[in-house]
Amino acid sequence: MTKTVMTDVKHMKWWGWGVDGVGFHHEDKPGFAPFVEYAVGLDLATAERAGEPSFAELQVPKSNAKAAFTKALAAIVGDENVTTDDMVRVIHTYGKSLRDLVRIRSNAIKRSPDVVVYPADEAQVQAIVDAAVGANAVVIPFGGGSNIGGSLEPIPTEKRTIVSLDLGRLRKVIDIDADAGLARIEAGAQGPDLEKQLNDQGWTIGHFPDSFTHSTVGGWVATRSSGMQSDKYGDIADIARGMRVVRPGGVLVLRPLPSTSSGPSVREMILGSEGRLGVITEVTVQVHRSPKKRDVYAYFFPNWKAGIAAMQAISESDATPSITRVSDARETGFSLATAKNRKGLDKFLAGTVLPGLMKRKGWNLEEICLSFIGYEGGEAHAKRQKKLVDAIVKKHGGMGVGKGPGILYDQKKFDTPYLRDFLLDMGAAGDVSETAAPWSKLVSLHENAYAAAQKAYDGIGVKGWIMSHLSHSYHSGACLYFTFAFVFDKEPLSEYDKVKSAIQQSFVDSDGTISHHHGVGLEHSPWLTQDISAEGVKIMTGLFESADPDGTFNPGKVLPR
Repeated sequence: MTKTVMTDVKHMKWWGWGVDGVGFHHEDKPGFAPFVEYAVGLDLATAERAGEPSFAELQVPKSNAKAAFTKALAAIVGDENVTTDDMVRVIHTYGKSLRDLVRIRSNAIKRSPDVVVYPADEAQVQAIVDAAVGANAVVIPFGGGSNIGGSLEPIPTEKRTIVSLDLGRLRKVIDIDADAGLARIEAGAQGPDLEKQLNDQGWTIGHFPDSFTHSTVGGWVATRSSGMQSDKYGDIADIARGMRVVRPGGVLVLRPLPSTSSGPSVREMILGSEGRLGVITEVTVQVHRSPKKRDVYAYFFPNWKAGIAAMQAISESDATPSITRVSDARETGFSLATAKNRKGLDKFLAGTVLPGLMKRKGWNLEEICLSFIGYEGGEAHAKRQKKLVDAIVKKHGGMGVGKGPGILYDQKKFDTPYLRDFLLDMGAAGDVSETAAPWSKLVSLHENAYAAAQKAYDGIGVKGWIMSHLSHSYHSGACLYFTFAFVFDKEPLSEYDKVKSAIQQSFVDSDGTISHHHGVGLEHSPWLTQDISAEGVKIMTGLFESADPDGTFNPGKVLPR
C-alpha cells in the first residue's frame, strides 16, 4: 500500500514550518539586514540562500509494515485513511525543531514510521491500538507535528513496525457545558479550528502558544503547553480538566471535576506524558466567554532589572492582566530592527520623539527594554487593570507608548518560527530554549545563560547571539524564553549541540527547570535527573514500565536514554 491518502487532514510542509508559499521576508524591514550582520556576522546582501530541498533526492527508509497489518488497519479506517507513502511518512517522522529540520535538509533520516493511519473517532483509535498491540507494533500519536523537543521521532534502532497515529480527523468541539464553562474537544483539533468553533458560540479557550496555528489540544496536553495569555487563563495544566485516553483494551476516563482528592493525580500523569501512557482522544477544557474588550499596550523600561521588578510587582498586585511580557535589551533591539519601514508622522514619532524623550529621562538607549501587557474583559474591568498596571510601571521607571506596537505584536505573534527557516536557508542556526525559576533567581539565571552561550560560541569559533524575554508570570516566579543564533561553520549539529547544551546546563545550574512548556522528548531528557532528582526519575520510570510494559507507546521519550 503506497498510495497517498485521500484524507482532508492538512499538514505543514515536509521540510520546514507552516504551509507552502508563506515565509519570512525582510525586504520591507530596513533595519533587519544590518542587525543580522551585527549580531552574527551574516551579510544578507552577499549570502547565498538555499532553495527548497528536493524530495526526490531524499533517501527515505523503506517501510517494513507487512501487508497483512496494513490490511487490518485499512479494515478499521478505510483504505483511503492508511498509507505507507514516502512523503506522508516523512511528514510524520520529525517535529519542527532545528535539529529535525537540519536532518531533513541534510538527508539524514535513520528511521521513519512504517505506516500512517487516520482514525475518524475514538472507537477506531481503540481498534488501531489493539491491532498494534496484537502485532507487537509501536504507536506514536501525532497531532499537528509542531513539537520542537524530539517527542515525535522514532528511535533509530526500533525493529518493530512503527505506526504514526494521526488524530487530524478528530477535530470537533463536541459540546459546551455553559453552566460549568467546560468544552469537550476532540484531541486532533488544531488551535484556529477549535477557537473558531468556540468563538461561534461566544467562547474562547484563551490558550495561544507560539505554535497555535499548527498544534492541537491533544498535543498541548501531551507536552504541558503554555499560551501567551497564561497570566489570565493559566497553562494547559490549569485549563485541561478532563481527558479520555485510549490504552490497550480500554479507555482511561478522567471526568472534568473542579477538584478532587482521589490519590495521586492521574490527570497530572497524562499531562506532559508525550504519548507514553496512551493516545489522548478527547480533552475537556475550561472555556471563558469571549471578552468584550481586548487590548495589548506597549511599555518601555530603562533596563532589564527594572522590567523584571515591574513584572514581579504586577504578579503580586491586585492587577490581573492577560499578558505580561518584557524583552531584554538585546531582544528589544531585534524587535525594533524587524519593524517595517515607517513613514510620515509615525516615523517622526518613533525615530525622533521617543528616543529624545528617553534621553531626557537619562536612559541609555542600548539598555531599554520593550514590554507588552494585555488587558481583557469588560470595559470597566480592563480599564481598572490598566490603571493598576500603569501605576506599577511608573513606580519602576517605565513609560507607556500606547496600543500601536501592541497591535503589531498581535498580528505577528505566530510568525516567529518562519524566521528560523529563513536563517537555515542562509546556513545559520536560530533556535530557542526556555525555562522557569523563582523571581529571586531570574536576573542571575539570565546572566548565566548569556555567559554560557558566549563561552560555547568562543569554543566553536563563531560569532553568536542570544536574547531573551520574560513571557509568563506566576506568583513565585516566571518563564524566561531565550533565542540564540549563529552561522554554522563545519559541523552544524555538533556546533548546535555545544550551544544548546551549554544554555540548558546553565538553567539547572541556576535553579531553573529544563523546560517550561516545550516538553522533554529527546532534546531535554539528558537533564531530567538534575531537574527532578534521581528518585523522581525512578518514580517516572516505574510509572511508564507498569503502564506500558511492552513499550508500545512512543518509547524512548522523556526519560534519559
